[in-house]
Amino acid sequence: MASLRHETAASRPTARAMSAGGLVVRITGEEPEIVLGRRNRAREGVAWTLPKGTPSAGESVEETALREVEEETGLTVRIVEPVGSIRYTFVQAGTRVDKTVHHFLMVATGGSLADHDFEFDEVRWVPLTEAAHLLSFETEREIVERARPAIDALRERGAA
Repeated sequence: MASLRHETAASRPTARAMSAGGLVVRITGEEPEIVLGRRNRAREGVAWTLPKGTPSAGESVEETALREVEEETGLTVRIVEPVGSIRYTFVQAGTRVDKTVHHFLMVATGGSLADHDFEFDEVRWVPLTEAAHLLSFETEREIVERARPAIDALRERGAA
């Protein structure tokens, strides 16, 4: 007698993945603004996200964050401080992937949003209060909330 084997998430092979990126902030006028990018993917639809990406060989987490933010936004940036990490799991090609994304608070030191790469269809500055409504993923909304005290401190110092 044959039996069916039901594959569960726990029975799948598991891989770990890491990426890093940033919450780029600027203080102009009354409200801080952050950079968000919009992707339009066939299976996911429209998603507004923070810039982030995968490390190249030999890169530190910080180097990855700086490079990925520059590529995806067109801005050169410097890291102010770490904001925190998020973790999530997804399945890709039959493998369960546990991914950690490290986020840093950053300020722009040059560049132009017009120079963003192909990863985003659109990149723009968004008022901080609007970002929570625009961001597609709850985990990224939490990162923005976690960064608020540091953004407020930058604002008080007039440093961004």
